[in-house]
Amino acid sequence: MEWITAENVIAVVSALLGVLVSAGVVLYERFVQRGRRLGYRVQLNTPLRDRDENAGDLTVRSGEIGSADGSTLVLLRIENDGLRDISHGDYERSEGFEGLRVTFDDRTVQAVVATIPRGFGRVKRNLEADPGLRREGSAVLMPKVFLARKQYFKLLVLLSGAVSADEVELTGTLRETDVHRNHSRSVDDRTPTFSPAARNITLVLAACVLVLATLIVRHDTPPPIGCARGTLTVTGSTAFAPAVRDLAKEYEKDCEGATILVDAHGSTAGIRELAEDGARAGKGSPPVVALSDGRKPAGYPQLRENMVAVSLFALVLNDAVPLKNLSRDAVRRLYRGDVANWQELGGPDLPVRLVSRDADSGTREVFQRRVLGRNEPANSSRDCEHLDDPEARVLRCELDSTEQVLSTVARLPGALGYTELRSGTGLKGLHRVAIDGRMPHADELDETGDSPYPYREIEYAYTWGRPRADSLTSSFLSYLVRGSGQDVIRAHGHLPCQTPRGLKICDEV
Repeated sequence: MEWITAENVIAVVSALLGVLVSAGVVLYERFVQRGRRLGYRVQLNTPLRDRDENAGDLTVRSGEIGSADGSTLVLLRIENDGLRDISHGDYERSEGFEGLRVTFDDRTVQAVVATIPRGFGRVKRNLEADPGLRREGSAVLMPKVFLARKQYFKLLVLLSGAVSADEVELTGTLRETDVHRNHSRSVDDRTPTFSPAARNITLVLAACVLVLATLIVRHDTPPPIGCARGTLTVTGSTAFAPAVRDLAKEYEKDCEGATILVDAHGSTAGIRELAEDGARAGKGSPPVVALSDGRKPAGYPQLRENMVAVSLFALVLNDAVPLKNLSRDAVRRLYRGDVANWQELGGPDLPVRLVSRDADSGTREVFQRRVLGRNEPANSSRDCEHLDDPEARVLRCELDSTEQVLSTVARLPGALGYTELRSGTGLKGLHRVAIDGRMPHADELDETGDSPYPYREIEYAYTWGRPRADSLTSSFLSYLVRGSGQDVIRAHGHLPCQTPRGLKICDEV
C-alpha cells in the first residue's frame, strides 16, 4: 500500500491518540459529571428605591408591603442542565416536605411569582398544583416539578432587605441529583456543556485529528447501500420504545456514521414535538420520527403516517392479588370506581389501586377506546399509595412512563396497571391478567385481523411531510417498516405490518 509510510503511520497514531483523549473528556464531562443535574443562578439582584416599582407580574408601591425602601428584587433561574429528565419519581419526602426550597439567608420573603416559558405546560401545572408555590419566612417552597432536559423556570422574589448572590441557596428532596449554582455572563446564557478546560482540550485535539485525517483520507467513502449518515431523533410512544432502541442499535451497527436518539415521552407528546419541529424548520422535513399507539389526533395535516406493526398490550396485576383473569365488565367496573376492594372479585382483602399513564400516553388512549369504552376516572392520588381526594370512589394515580407503571404495580399490593406486551415479562412482583379468558398473543391474530383479545392497536410512525429519499429519516423508516428490523419487532412481541399476515390486518384498520 502506497500510503503506509513513516509519516503516515505517525499521523495515524497521533490521530488515534487525539480521538481517545477527546472521547475520554467527553465521556467524563457528559456522563460521569452530567447525569441528573439541577442548576440555579441569580440573574437579577437589585434594591428598590422609595417609589413605585414594577417588575413583570410583581408590582410594589411604597407602604404596601412595609416600605419598598430597603427591599430587594431577586430574579432566580432554575434549570435542568443535565442529560436526564427530572421526574416526580425522583423526589422523596424529607422532614414532611417533598419538593424544592430556595432560602435567602435571614431575609423575609414578602412576595414571589413564577415565570414559565411558553410550551412548558407541565412545569406550569406542577407549580400551580396544590400546595403550589408558597413562601415561608426566609424561604420559597415549591412542590415537585417535572423538568425535561433544558427546561427551566424563573422566580421573581421580593425580599425585606439586601442579599448577596452567595446567600441564595436552592435545595430539594431529589435523589441522586447534583444541585449546583451556575454562572453566566448574560441573563439567559445557557450553561456550557463542557467546562472551559475540557472544551479547549477537545477543540485542539479535534483540530489535530482533522488535519491529520486530511493527510490520509483523500475522498469521502459513501455509506453502504440503503444506509444514510447523520443524526435522527425518534420520539413518541414509550410502549414501542424498547423495540425502537434495539432497532436503533442494529441500524447504527450496520450503517456507520448514523446516530439514532430515542427520546420517548408518550404518543401525543411525540406528535406535538414533531409538529413543532416541522413548523420551525419551514421547508423540508426535520430529522424526527414520532411513534404513536394508534392514529394521530386531528389537527396535524402536515404529518405523514406509516404503519409499522400491530402492537399488543396487557393488564398487569401485583402478585399479592392472585387473579389470572378479569372479564371486560369487571375491568370497566374497576375503572368506574364500582369495585374498591379485590374481595368483591374473589381476590384477597386489599384495596384496589389503579396505576395509569398520563394524558399524553397512547397506551392509555388505546386502553380507554378498546377496553373501557370511556375515559378513565379523575386522578385521585399523587403517590399511588394515599387517597388525596376523599370523595373519589377509587384510588387512581398517573405516571409518566411504562417503566414507572411497571415498577409501581410490582411494588404496591393491590395495584393494577397496563403496559405494552413485552414490558410485562421478566419483572418480579407482578403478572399479566387475561381479559375474558384471552391472553395477548400475536399468533392468535388471524388473516382477517379478528381476535377476541381487545387490547391491541396499530403502531404508526409519523414524519413531517415526505423526507428526502437520501435522508437518514427515510432510510431508518424503510429499515423500520420493510427492512431487516422486522425481526427485532417480532422479538418484542409485535406483528410487523409488512408481513403477509400483518399486511392484511393493518390494511383493514
